[in-house]
Amino acid sequence: MIKLHNHYFKPFISAKQIDNALQRLATEIAEDVGDDIPVFVGILNGSFMVVSDFVKKYKKPCEVTFIKLASYEGVKSSEDIQRLIGLTQNLSGRTVIILEDIIDTGNTLNEVHRIFKNEQVKSLKIATLFYKPEAYKKDYKLHYVGIEIPNKFIVGFGLDYNGLGRNLPEVYQIKETQHMTNIVLFGPPGAGKGTQANFLKEKYNLVHISTGDVFRYNIKNETALGMLAKSFMDKGELVPDQVTIDMLAAEVEKNAQAKGFIFDGFPRTHAQAQALDKLMDSKDSQINAMIALEVDDDILVNRLLTRGKTSGRPDDANESIIRNRINEYYNKTAILKEYYSAQDKYFGVDGVGSIDSITLRLSSVIDNL
Repeated sequence: MIKLHNHYFKPFISAKQIDNALQRLATEIAEDVGDDIPVFVGILNGSFMVVSDFVKKYKKPCEVTFIKLASYEGVKSSEDIQRLIGLTQNLSGRTVIILEDIIDTGNTLNEVHRIFKNEQVKSLKIATLFYKPEAYKKDYKLHYVGIEIPNKFIVGFGLDYNGLGRNLPEVYQIKETQHMTNIVLFGPPGAGKGTQANFLKEKYNLVHISTGDVFRYNIKNETALGMLAKSFMDKGELVPDQVTIDMLAAEVEKNAQAKGFIFDGFPRTHAQAQALDKLMDSKDSQINAMIALEVDDDILVNRLLTRGKTSGRPDDANESIIRNRINEYYNKTAILKEYYSAQDKYFGVDGVGSIDSITLRLSSVIDNL
Protein backbone atom coordinates (compact mmCIF):
# COMPACT_ATOMS: atom_id res chain seq x y z
CA MET A 1 0.00 0.00 0.00
CA ILE A 2 1.25 3.50 -0.79
CA LYS A 3 -0.05 6.97 0.02
CA LEU A 4 0.03 9.87 -2.45
CA HIS A 5 -1.28 13.18 -1.16
CA ASN A 6 -4.57 12.34 0.59
CA HIS A 7 -5.28 8.94 -1.01
CA TYR A 8 -4.08 5.38 -0.48
CA PHE A 9 -3.34 3.10 -3.42
CA LYS A 10 -3.03 -0.70 -3.49
CA PRO A 11 -0.89 -2.87 -5.81
CA PHE A 12 -2.77 -3.65 -9.03
CA ILE A 13 -0.59 -4.51 -12.07
CA SER A 14 2.95 -5.80 -11.70
CA ALA A 15 5.98 -4.63 -13.68
CA LYS A 16 6.13 -8.10 -15.27
CA GLN A 17 2.52 -7.87 -16.50
CA ILE A 18 3.25 -4.45 -17.99
CA ASP A 19 6.38 -5.75 -19.70
CA ASN A 20 4.47 -8.69 -21.21
CA ALA A 21 1.69 -6.41 -22.50
CA LEU A 22 4.18 -4.02 -24.14
CA GLN A 23 6.00 -6.93 -25.78
CA ARG A 24 2.73 -8.21 -27.20
CA LEU A 25 1.80 -4.75 -28.51
CA ALA A 26 5.22 -4.33 -30.15
CA THR A 27 4.93 -7.71 -31.85
CA GLU A 28 1.38 -7.08 -33.10
CA ILE A 29 2.21 -3.66 -34.49
CA ALA A 30 5.42 -4.82 -36.16
CA GLU A 31 3.50 -7.57 -37.95
CA ASP A 32 0.76 -5.15 -39.05
CA VAL A 33 2.94 -2.37 -40.47
CA GLY A 34 5.19 -4.73 -42.39
CA ASP A 35 7.99 -2.83 -44.16
CA ASP A 36 6.61 0.64 -43.36
CA ILE A 37 8.62 2.79 -40.99
CA PRO A 38 5.99 4.03 -38.54
CA VAL A 39 6.02 7.23 -36.57
CA PHE A 40 5.07 6.57 -32.97
CA VAL A 41 3.46 9.58 -31.33
CA GLY A 42 3.38 9.65 -27.54
CA ILE A 43 0.86 11.76 -25.62
CA LEU A 44 2.63 13.61 -22.81
CA ASN A 45 2.89 13.61 -19.90
CA GLY A 46 1.67 10.13 -19.08
CA SER A 47 3.00 8.13 -22.03
CA PHE A 48 6.72 8.83 -21.65
CA MET A 49 7.39 5.52 -19.84
CA VAL A 50 5.13 3.58 -22.22
CA VAL A 51 6.90 5.00 -25.28
CA SER A 52 10.36 4.48 -23.80
CA ASP A 53 9.82 0.81 -22.93
CA PHE A 54 7.77 0.10 -26.06
CA VAL A 55 10.36 1.31 -28.60
CA LYS A 56 13.01 -0.81 -26.89
CA LYS A 57 10.91 -3.84 -27.78
CA TYR A 58 10.13 -2.68 -31.33
CA LYS A 59 12.86 -4.35 -33.37
CA LYS A 60 12.20 -2.64 -36.72
CA PRO A 61 13.10 0.92 -37.83
CA CYS A 62 10.76 3.56 -36.44
CA GLU A 63 10.55 7.23 -35.53
CA VAL A 64 9.28 8.75 -32.30
CA THR A 65 7.76 12.12 -31.51
CA PHE A 66 5.47 13.61 -28.87
CA ILE A 67 2.56 15.95 -28.44
CA LYS A 68 1.43 17.24 -25.06
CA LEU A 69 -2.21 17.32 -24.00
CA ALA A 70 -3.72 17.92 -20.57
CA SER A 71 -7.01 16.34 -19.50
CA TYR A 72 -6.84 15.23 -15.85
CA GLU A 73 -7.82 17.20 -12.77
CA GLY A 74 -7.08 15.23 -9.61
CA VAL A 75 -8.59 11.78 -10.10
CA LYS A 76 -11.14 12.74 -12.79
CA SER A 77 -10.81 13.03 -16.55
CA SER A 78 -11.74 16.52 -17.75
CA GLU A 79 -13.83 17.32 -20.82
CA ASP A 80 -11.56 20.29 -21.46
CA ILE A 81 -8.53 19.10 -23.44
CA GLN A 82 -5.65 21.53 -23.68
CA ARG A 83 -3.00 21.23 -26.38
CA LEU A 84 0.29 22.35 -24.83
CA ILE A 85 2.82 21.07 -27.39
CA GLY A 86 1.84 20.28 -30.99
CA LEU A 87 3.45 18.47 -33.91
CA THR A 88 6.82 19.73 -35.08
CA GLN A 89 7.30 17.65 -38.24
CA ASN A 90 5.54 16.87 -41.50
CA LEU A 91 3.81 13.49 -41.32
CA SER A 92 2.19 13.54 -44.76
CA GLY A 93 2.03 10.03 -46.24
CA ARG A 94 3.35 8.40 -43.05
CA THR A 95 1.97 5.54 -40.98
CA VAL A 96 1.24 7.12 -37.60
CA ILE A 97 0.52 5.15 -34.44
CA ILE A 98 -0.55 6.99 -31.32
CA LEU A 99 0.95 5.46 -28.17
CA GLU A 100 -1.27 6.20 -25.17
CA ASP A 101 -0.64 5.21 -21.59
CA ILE A 102 -4.37 4.93 -20.83
CA ILE A 103 -7.71 5.48 -22.56
CA ASP A 104 -10.75 5.88 -20.34
CA THR A 105 -13.43 8.35 -21.50
CA GLY A 106 -11.63 8.83 -24.82
CA ASN A 107 -11.85 12.63 -24.60
CA THR A 108 -8.23 13.11 -25.69
CA LEU A 109 -8.95 11.16 -28.89
CA ASN A 110 -11.14 14.03 -30.09
CA GLU A 111 -8.13 16.32 -30.01
CA VAL A 112 -5.82 13.67 -31.47
CA HIS A 113 -8.07 13.12 -34.49
CA ARG A 114 -8.49 16.88 -34.90
CA ILE A 115 -4.71 17.35 -34.91
CA PHE A 116 -4.20 14.73 -37.60
CA LYS A 117 -7.26 15.59 -39.69
CA ASN A 118 -5.30 17.83 -42.02
CA GLU A 119 -1.94 16.05 -41.83
CA GLN A 120 -2.76 13.71 -44.75
CA VAL A 121 -1.15 10.74 -43.06
CA LYS A 122 -1.18 7.36 -44.76
CA SER A 123 -2.92 5.79 -41.76
CA LEU A 124 -3.65 6.71 -38.16
CA LYS A 125 -3.98 4.01 -35.55
CA ILE A 126 -4.42 4.08 -31.80
CA ALA A 127 -2.49 1.88 -29.36
CA THR A 128 -2.94 2.04 -25.59
CA LEU A 129 -1.33 0.15 -22.75
CA PHE A 130 -4.36 0.45 -20.45
CA TYR A 131 -8.02 0.66 -21.46
CA LYS A 132 -11.17 1.16 -19.37
CA PRO A 133 -14.05 -0.21 -21.48
CA GLU A 134 -16.64 0.79 -18.85
CA ALA A 135 -15.61 4.44 -19.11
CA TYR A 136 -15.06 4.72 -22.87
CA LYS A 137 -17.61 7.08 -24.48
CA LYS A 138 -16.33 7.54 -28.03
CA ASP A 139 -16.72 5.69 -31.32
CA TYR A 140 -13.07 5.87 -32.38
CA LYS A 141 -11.57 2.48 -33.06
CA LEU A 142 -8.81 1.32 -30.72
CA HIS A 143 -6.48 -0.79 -32.84
CA TYR A 144 -4.16 -2.15 -30.15
CA VAL A 145 -4.99 -2.67 -26.47
CA GLY A 146 -2.54 -3.93 -23.87
CA ILE A 147 -4.57 -4.52 -20.70
CA GLU A 148 -8.27 -3.91 -20.03
CA ILE A 149 -8.91 -2.63 -16.52
CA PRO A 150 -11.96 -1.63 -14.41
CA ASN A 151 -13.05 1.98 -14.22
CA LYS A 152 -10.96 2.93 -11.18
CA PHE A 153 -8.21 5.53 -10.90
CA ILE A 154 -4.65 4.19 -11.21
CA VAL A 155 -1.14 5.56 -10.78
CA GLY A 156 2.33 4.39 -11.72
CA PHE A 157 4.29 3.71 -14.90
CA GLY A 158 3.89 7.28 -16.08
CA LEU A 159 0.44 7.87 -14.61
CA ASP A 160 0.17 10.35 -11.75
CA TYR A 161 -2.09 11.70 -9.06
CA ASN A 162 -1.53 15.45 -8.89
CA GLY A 163 2.08 15.05 -9.98
CA LEU A 164 3.03 12.06 -7.82
CA GLY A 165 3.44 8.40 -8.78
CA ARG A 166 4.74 8.63 -12.37
CA ASN A 167 8.07 7.06 -11.39
CA LEU A 168 6.58 3.84 -9.98
CA PRO A 169 7.58 0.78 -12.09
CA GLU A 170 4.25 -0.94 -11.41
CA VAL A 171 0.64 0.25 -11.30
CA TYR A 172 -1.45 0.93 -8.19
CA GLN A 173 -5.23 1.29 -7.92
CA ILE A 174 -6.93 3.85 -5.70
CA LYS A 175 -8.29 2.43 -2.46
CA GLU A 176 -11.71 4.03 -2.16
CA THR A 177 -12.56 2.63 1.27
CA GLN A 178 -9.87 4.13 3.45
CA HIS A 179 -10.54 2.74 6.94
CA MET A 180 -12.54 -0.39 7.69
CA THR A 181 -12.24 -3.24 10.19
CA ASN A 182 -13.80 -6.56 9.15
CA ILE A 183 -13.93 -9.54 11.47
CA VAL A 184 -15.03 -13.13 11.03
CA LEU A 185 -16.31 -14.15 14.49
CA PHE A 186 -16.45 -17.83 15.39
CA GLY A 187 -17.28 -19.82 18.46
CA PRO A 188 -18.76 -23.23 19.23
CA PRO A 189 -22.36 -23.55 20.45
CA GLY A 190 -22.56 -22.03 23.93
CA ALA A 191 -19.43 -19.90 23.59
CA GLY A 192 -21.40 -16.66 23.85
CA LYS A 193 -20.65 -15.51 20.32
CA GLY A 194 -23.98 -13.73 19.86
CA THR A 195 -23.62 -11.83 23.13
CA GLN A 196 -20.10 -10.73 22.30
CA ALA A 197 -21.04 -9.74 18.73
CA ASN A 198 -23.61 -7.32 20.17
CA PHE A 199 -21.03 -5.73 22.48
CA LEU A 200 -18.39 -5.45 19.74
CA LYS A 201 -20.69 -3.92 17.15
CA GLU A 202 -21.67 -1.20 19.63
CA LYS A 203 -18.13 -0.56 20.88
CA TYR A 204 -16.52 -0.32 17.43
CA ASN A 205 -19.55 0.88 15.46
CA LEU A 206 -19.48 -2.19 13.23
CA VAL A 207 -22.34 -3.82 11.32
CA HIS A 208 -23.16 -7.34 12.52
CA ILE A 209 -24.07 -9.63 9.62
CA SER A 210 -25.47 -12.97 10.77
CA THR A 211 -25.92 -15.43 7.92
CA GLY A 212 -28.96 -16.94 9.64
CA ASP A 213 -30.61 -13.54 10.03
CA VAL A 214 -29.83 -12.64 6.41
CA PHE A 215 -31.39 -15.88 5.15
CA ARG A 216 -34.50 -15.43 7.28
CA TYR A 217 -34.92 -11.81 6.15
CA ASN A 218 -34.61 -12.65 2.45
CA ILE A 219 -36.96 -15.62 2.65
CA LYS A 220 -39.54 -13.79 4.78
CA ASN A 221 -39.54 -10.78 2.44
CA GLU A 222 -39.54 -13.01 -0.66
CA THR A 223 -36.60 -11.28 -2.27
CA ALA A 224 -35.25 -12.77 -5.49
CA LEU A 225 -32.30 -14.24 -3.61
CA GLY A 226 -34.54 -15.43 -0.80
CA MET A 227 -36.86 -17.26 -3.17
CA LEU A 228 -33.86 -18.78 -4.96
CA ALA A 229 -32.40 -19.98 -1.65
CA LYS A 230 -35.79 -21.38 -0.59
CA SER A 231 -36.09 -23.36 -3.83
CA PHE A 232 -32.94 -25.28 -2.88
CA MET A 233 -33.93 -25.67 0.77
CA ASP A 234 -37.38 -27.00 -0.15
CA LYS A 235 -35.68 -29.76 -2.14
CA GLY A 236 -33.40 -30.60 0.77
CA GLU A 237 -30.38 -29.29 -1.10
CA LEU A 238 -27.60 -27.03 0.14
CA VAL A 239 -27.90 -23.41 -0.92
CA PRO A 240 -25.06 -22.71 -3.41
CA ASP A 241 -22.21 -20.57 -2.08
CA GLN A 242 -22.83 -17.93 -4.75
CA VAL A 243 -26.41 -17.34 -3.55
CA THR A 244 -25.15 -16.86 0.01
CA ILE A 245 -22.34 -14.54 -1.01
CA ASP A 246 -24.79 -12.51 -3.14
CA MET A 247 -26.99 -12.05 -0.08
CA LEU A 248 -24.01 -10.93 1.99
CA ALA A 249 -22.88 -8.61 -0.81
CA ALA A 250 -26.32 -6.97 -0.73
CA GLU A 251 -26.00 -6.45 3.04
CA VAL A 252 -22.54 -4.92 2.62
CA GLU A 253 -23.88 -2.66 -0.12
CA LYS A 254 -26.74 -1.50 2.14
CA ASN A 255 -24.13 -0.39 4.66
CA ALA A 256 -21.59 1.12 2.27
CA GLN A 257 -20.58 3.80 4.81
CA ALA A 258 -19.97 1.32 7.62
CA LYS A 259 -16.69 1.36 9.55
CA GLY A 260 -16.55 -2.40 9.21
CA PHE A 261 -18.42 -5.68 9.57
CA ILE A 262 -18.66 -8.64 11.92
CA PHE A 263 -19.42 -11.74 9.84
CA ASP A 264 -21.20 -14.38 11.91
CA GLY A 265 -21.89 -17.84 10.45
CA PHE A 266 -19.93 -17.28 7.27
CA PRO A 267 -17.61 -18.51 5.86
CA ARG A 268 -17.90 -22.22 6.60
CA THR A 269 -15.66 -23.65 3.89
CA HIS A 270 -12.40 -22.81 2.13
CA ALA A 271 -14.34 -21.83 -1.02
CA GLN A 272 -16.62 -19.54 0.99
CA ALA A 273 -13.59 -17.89 2.64
CA GLN A 274 -12.11 -17.21 -0.79
CA ALA A 275 -15.45 -15.82 -2.00
CA LEU A 276 -15.63 -13.52 1.03
CA ASP A 277 -12.09 -12.29 0.35
CA LYS A 278 -13.08 -11.55 -3.23
CA LEU A 279 -16.20 -9.67 -2.08
CA MET A 280 -14.23 -7.51 0.35
CA ASP A 281 -11.53 -6.85 -2.24
CA SER A 282 -14.22 -5.55 -4.61
CA LYS A 283 -15.09 -3.06 -1.88
CA ASP A 284 -11.42 -2.03 -1.54
CA SER A 285 -11.29 -3.76 1.82
CA GLN A 286 -10.30 -7.07 3.39
CA ILE A 287 -10.96 -9.47 6.26
CA ASN A 288 -8.69 -8.29 9.06
CA ALA A 289 -9.09 -11.23 11.42
CA MET A 290 -10.84 -14.47 12.22
CA ILE A 291 -11.46 -14.40 15.98
CA ALA A 292 -12.55 -17.66 17.59
CA LEU A 293 -13.86 -17.98 21.14
CA GLU A 294 -12.23 -21.04 22.70
CA VAL A 295 -14.06 -22.88 25.48
CA ASP A 296 -13.56 -26.36 26.95
CA ASP A 297 -16.15 -28.87 25.72
CA ASP A 298 -17.46 -29.78 29.18
CA ILE A 299 -18.04 -26.12 30.01
CA LEU A 300 -19.93 -25.69 26.73
CA VAL A 301 -22.12 -28.71 27.48
CA ASN A 302 -22.97 -27.43 30.96
CA ARG A 303 -23.78 -23.96 29.60
CA LEU A 304 -26.12 -25.34 26.95
CA LEU A 305 -27.83 -27.78 29.31
CA THR A 306 -28.46 -24.87 31.70
CA ARG A 307 -29.72 -22.73 28.82
CA GLY A 308 -31.98 -25.56 27.71
CA LYS A 309 -33.95 -25.38 30.94
CA THR A 310 -35.33 -21.98 29.88
CA SER A 311 -34.75 -21.69 26.11
CA GLY A 312 -37.23 -24.36 25.12
CA ARG A 313 -34.82 -25.54 22.41
CA PRO A 314 -34.74 -29.37 22.28
CA ASP A 315 -31.16 -29.36 20.96
CA ASP A 316 -30.07 -27.61 24.19
CA ALA A 317 -31.53 -30.35 26.38
CA ASN A 318 -29.74 -33.43 25.04
CA GLU A 319 -26.05 -33.89 25.87
CA SER A 320 -25.43 -36.25 22.94
CA ILE A 321 -26.88 -33.76 20.46
CA ILE A 322 -24.90 -30.93 22.06
CA ARG A 323 -21.60 -32.81 21.73
CA ASN A 324 -22.40 -33.64 18.09
CA ARG A 325 -22.99 -29.94 17.42
CA ILE A 326 -19.67 -29.06 19.07
CA ASN A 327 -17.82 -31.71 17.03
CA GLU A 328 -19.48 -30.44 13.85
CA TYR A 329 -18.22 -26.93 14.68
CA TYR A 330 -14.64 -28.15 15.10
CA ASN A 331 -14.79 -30.15 11.86
CA LYS A 332 -16.07 -27.14 9.91
CA THR A 333 -13.78 -24.53 11.42
CA ALA A 334 -10.53 -26.52 11.38
CA ILE A 335 -9.95 -25.80 7.68
CA LEU A 336 -10.81 -22.11 8.21
CA LYS A 337 -8.34 -21.91 11.09
CA GLU A 338 -5.67 -23.12 8.66
CA TYR A 339 -6.85 -20.69 5.97
CA TYR A 340 -6.66 -17.60 8.16
CA SER A 341 -3.58 -18.76 10.07
CA ALA A 342 -1.72 -18.91 6.74
CA GLN A 343 -2.52 -15.18 6.40
CA ASP A 344 -1.59 -14.45 10.05
CA LYS A 345 -5.22 -13.51 10.65
CA TYR A 346 -6.34 -16.22 13.10
CA PHE A 347 -6.78 -15.25 16.76
CA GLY A 348 -8.00 -17.64 19.43
CA VAL A 349 -9.50 -15.95 22.50
CA ASP A 350 -10.25 -17.56 25.85
CA GLY A 351 -14.04 -17.65 26.11
CA VAL A 352 -14.22 -18.60 29.81
CA GLY A 353 -14.98 -16.00 32.48
CA SER A 354 -17.35 -13.11 32.92
CA ILE A 355 -18.92 -11.46 29.87
CA ASP A 356 -16.96 -8.27 30.56
CA SER A 357 -13.60 -10.06 30.84
CA ILE A 358 -14.20 -11.93 27.54
CA THR A 359 -15.15 -8.64 25.87
CA LEU A 360 -11.87 -7.12 27.08
CA ARG A 361 -9.90 -10.00 25.54
CA LEU A 362 -11.69 -9.63 22.23
CA SER A 363 -11.20 -5.88 22.30
CA SER A 364 -7.48 -6.31 22.88
CA VAL A 365 -7.21 -8.30 19.66
CA ILE A 366 -9.26 -5.78 17.67
CA ASP A 367 -7.37 -2.79 19.10
CA ASN A 368 -4.09 -4.31 17.90
CA LEU A 369 -5.26 -4.96 14.32
